[in-house]
Order: sequence, then structure tokens, then C-alpha cells
Amino acid sequence: MARFCLPRDIYHGKGALETLKTLKGKRAIICVGGGSMKRGGFLQRAEEYLRQAGMEVKVFEGIESDPSVETVMRGAAVMQEFQPDWIVAMGGGSPIDAAKAMWIKYEHPECSFADMCKVFGLPKLRTKAHFVAISSTSGTATEVTAFSIITDYQQGIKFPIADFEITPDVAIVDSELTLTMPQKLCAHTGMDALTHDLEAIVAVAHSPYSDALAIHSMKMIRDSLVKSYHGDPDARATMHDAQCLAGMSFSNALLGIVHSLAHKTGAAFSGGHIIHGAANAMYLPKVIKFNAAVPFAAARYAMCAEELGLAGAETSTEAKLAALIAWVRKFNDDLAIPHCIKEYAADGLPGEGMVSAAEFESKAAAIAANAMGDACTGCNPREMDAVLMEKVLRCCWDDSEVDF
Repeated sequence: MARFCLPRDIYHGKGALETLKTLKGKRAIICVGGGSMKRGGFLQRAEEYLRQAGMEVKVFEGIESDPSVETVMRGAAVMQEFQPDWIVAMGGGSPIDAAKAMWIKYEHPECSFADMCKVFGLPKLRTKAHFVAISSTSGTATEVTAFSIITDYQQGIKFPIADFEITPDVAIVDSELTLTMPQKLCAHTGMDALTHDLEAIVAVAHSPYSDALAIHSMKMIRDSLVKSYHGDPDARATMHDAQCLAGMSFSNALLGIVHSLAHKTGAAFSGGHIIHGAANAMYLPKVIKFNAAVPFAAARYAMCAEELGLAGAETSTEAKLAALIAWVRKFNDDLAIPHCIKEYAADGLPGEGMVSAAEFESKAAAIAANAMGDACTGCNPREMDAVLMEKVLRCCWDDSEVDF
């Protein structure tokens, strides 16, 4: 038996933010990040809508990119004092992920961060509060998923929290909010969404339900991502829906080692963070080639190439795989994302790399070992061990060929 879990309500389309007026409760806390929601006027609108719903409103601001364990604990303490019955998280993946973890600590003060990271092992939520997620970026889809990514900066590791308990009660997918996205963020989040689709398709927990969502999402991304990157507002709206569909797929099918490696390399290096979507974009072609050694995965990737119109039914599986990998790599070229860690600059654009060869060498084995323990590794279609993981990572370092 399998389970397919989504938010109870998904409100989508321009103006969906007004849904906040319909919530019933006494107190709501809004969790936001670095200021784009305030600069765009969306935070103020959310506050006003909640007040129109008759609620007292508190704002928890300043959640950083790649939110820390410390931020989670600080936000949970504010919630304990304020006692909200609605938690409203708005912005990109970072504030929504942080608010999910705060929610756990608010409802269960006895939970340590280590307790939160036990895969599908959380206690029941919703005894104190319900959760609304409002996405402003088109990639993480955390507004509809059972996942949260929190960084332990002392260890330099991103940890995924995975449990259907943290699937939001309400998701608001309003394309107006995406118009604030800078071009680079549009690129990275879009490739994150594509990675969600392609990992969900081959994940061992995939189902006909998740497949349908991922395949349609990929077609929307095929037609809209580059246009969205160049500022087309209609393409931005399409991408916002596409990434949400991808999120519904992978939240149920789960992911694979592209995400395991992205989680464990994101905060590992002293020169700066490797932005999550850029890491996925760099690693995805390598992992497709690696996983395709398994006939099941090869057939699934070949099916994607057909569905996307990259190759005909009569084309060989090998040619279909090559076409799919080339298609992903062309996206990276079109979106100014490098092809390997060695070329990744601190601002996420091609240029002088931020990671030295010496630092990579000193950390590669430990990163691979950490990636083996990531929640995403277990659903990868090819069985993994630390030696194989390190080999894949080394190909991601210098864009070398996967031949093992």
C-alpha cells in the first residue's frame, strides 16, 4: 500500500493571496525572509487580509537563505510566546522550510533538531496550529511538500526533514509574487523544479499519480523556463504552476542522489554556498548517466525523452538518454549555470571557481559519506555505497565522464 498526500487546499492564480481573508482563527504569525515580500507590498497585503479575517497578527522577519537550526529555535520560541493558531510562511523555500521546522518545535517543545530529522518519524501536528505556505519562487515547491531543508552550520551540512505531517494545510500559488524574482533566482529555481521531475520519475517510490504530474510539469518547463528567465510574465506564471506540480510529484515519489549531493555540498565549502538549484543543475546530467546503468531507470529516462519530443519511439534507448542529457545541459548553458563545481563562482555565475581543488580533495570522502545518510538516497534507482557516491561527486567536480 502507498500513500499520496497533498495540502487540503491549493489556491492558485493571480490574486490567490486574498484567500487569507477566509481563514478562521484568533492569532496568525507570518514568517518571512530578507525583505522582497515587504518591498513588493505582499507582506503588508497578507497582514491586512489576516486582520480582515479577524486575527491578531505578528511578523517574524529576517529568515536567512539556507535557514539555520538557530533561526528555527528562535522562531519557535516566538511562537511559544504568541501562541498562533495559524502559521503563515511566505517567500522562497527558505522561510517556508524554516517555518515548517518551527511548527514542529512549537507543537512539540520536547523535540530536538535530531528528533526532527528522523525520516517520517515526527509526532502528530495540528494540535496548536495549522499551516499556510505562500510561494514567491518557482522551484522548491515546499508549499505542497512533506520536506524542509535546514542547515547545521556547525557541521556544514544541510539536513532534510521528511514527514507528511509537515505538508501544509493550505498552499497559495499566486504568480504575482514571482515577478519580484531576479533572473538568476529564476534560473536556479527552475532547474530545481526540473530536477524534482526527473528524480521523481525514476524514484523507486514513483506511482502513476506522481508520474502524471512530473511528465506534465516537465513539458511546461520545456516551453516556459527560458522565457521566464528573460522576464516573460506569462511564462513566469506557467513556471509557478509547473514547479508546484513537480512538488506534488516528488513529495510522494521522493527524490534521489542529485538532491543528496546538493544537500551535502551546499554548505560544505569555505568560499561560500553552492546555491541549491545550481547544484542540482550541475549534478543532474551526471546522475542521469549514472542511474541509467539500471535498466529500470534507463527505460524511464528514455520515456521522458519521448514525452518531451527529444527523440522518437524508434530511436535507441542510448540515443534517447543522450538527447535527454544534452537537453538538460543546454538549459544550463541558456541559463548561465556552469556544468561543474570547479567552475562555480560565489555568485552562481560562470567564472573563477569558489572551491579550490585542495579543499575539494580534503572533503570529498566526507561529503560522499554524509550524502549516503541523506533522506533522498534511499529512493535512488541505482543502489549506492560511499565509494560510488564519491565517484559521482568527483565527476560533478570537473565535468568528467560517468563510465562506471
